[in-house]
Amino acid sequence: MSEFSLDLNEEQRDLRDWVHGFAKEVVRPAAAEWDAREETPWPVIQEAAKIGLYGFEFLANCWSDPTGLSLPIANEELFWGDAGIGMALLGTSLVVASIYGSGTPEQMLEWVPQCYGTVDEPAVAAFCNTEPEAGSDVGAIRTRAVYDEATDEWVLNGQKAYATNGGIATVHVVTAVVDPELGSRGHAAFVVPPGTKGLSSPGKLKKLGLRASHTADVFLDDVRVPGRCLLGGREALRERLDRARSGQRAAGQAAMRTFELTRPTVGAQAIGVARAAYEYTLEYARSRVQFGRPIVQNQAVAFALADMKMEIDAARLLVWRAAWMGRNNRAFEAGEGSMSKLKAGEVAVAVTEKAVQLLGGAGYLREHPVERWYRDAKIYTIFEGTSEIQRLVISRAISGVQIR
Repeated sequence: MSEFSLDLNEEQRDLRDWVHGFAKEVVRPAAAEWDAREETPWPVIQEAAKIGLYGFEFLANCWSDPTGLSLPIANEELFWGDAGIGMALLGTSLVVASIYGSGTPEQMLEWVPQCYGTVDEPAVAAFCNTEPEAGSDVGAIRTRAVYDEATDEWVLNGQKAYATNGGIATVHVVTAVVDPELGSRGHAAFVVPPGTKGLSSPGKLKKLGLRASHTADVFLDDVRVPGRCLLGGREALRERLDRARSGQRAAGQAAMRTFELTRPTVGAQAIGVARAAYEYTLEYARSRVQFGRPIVQNQAVAFALADMKMEIDAARLLVWRAAWMGRNNRAFEAGEGSMSKLKAGEVAVAVTEKAVQLLGGAGYLREHPVERWYRDAKIYTIFEGTSEIQRLVISRAISGVQIR
């Protein structure tokens, strides 16, 4: 009988310590500045590229871990450093994942290197899916893609909202409707190459948190891209649309599984934020003296810290389980991917809120980072599927009922 263990192996420990070192020595010292500037931290991105932390090889090495834990481990440590800078570094990975998941080998070779640029001139990429009237309701996407037989080009028109790196990216991947009658099953993804005419952005949106990460609306006005920019190619699209028209379910189920697989990684990011707030608050409580003793000696404070630690560890176990299941092709029969993201996001909000409370007036000042972590945490109950959507996925999975 094989021995059960939750110990990390040597490679995972080395990865954790390496990313933690970068987060501690490079990311944290820069966090407050870039949050205040609300600008993309290009110098930090370049430093990450120099050491191999920003690039496709890093993602590929993490994904090669058969346990599935390397990517969540790296995300937790990086976002422990700062969520805004962490998103500036990892926002490109969603684009790479979409190209890797839907594209051909030729498309991967052509576009993935352009997503990251070079060490001397790093670049970022943008995944454009959400629209003003289509957030949780993916089926309401209105951006259209029409094929021009005469020129072998796709013509894209529409508006995308809340796109990470939108407008400043070299490569944009845009989801668009190719067959309106099929609803969400009539969608396809397109690469918009650097410098393509018709793609524009009015500028960065001002946000509550993750301020170092660029978020923007993107407009597509008769954007023409070559036929080879359809991810997967026309033959694969034709076959998928034919299956959808015949009533087969495969395409819709595959799309849902893709979303489920990304959620543990997002959950790990939330855990990193929560852990940062917990650790800072614990040290503050040990040193802050009131009524002649450190406040950690007060039961109310100590119990709150105990709850914070317990919830963080519980969320991490859910994330690790889902990451392992996804990497090893285990079915999410109870919405385990959604469970991990839901729990981690809500823990991040609760823990950072409690951190501000335990610091009292100091917690409300920018002198202490807990107010930034509090602002950053809230997005984890909203993006990549709101808490309500996660509960919907889980409830449908466990009940077998199409709950609305």
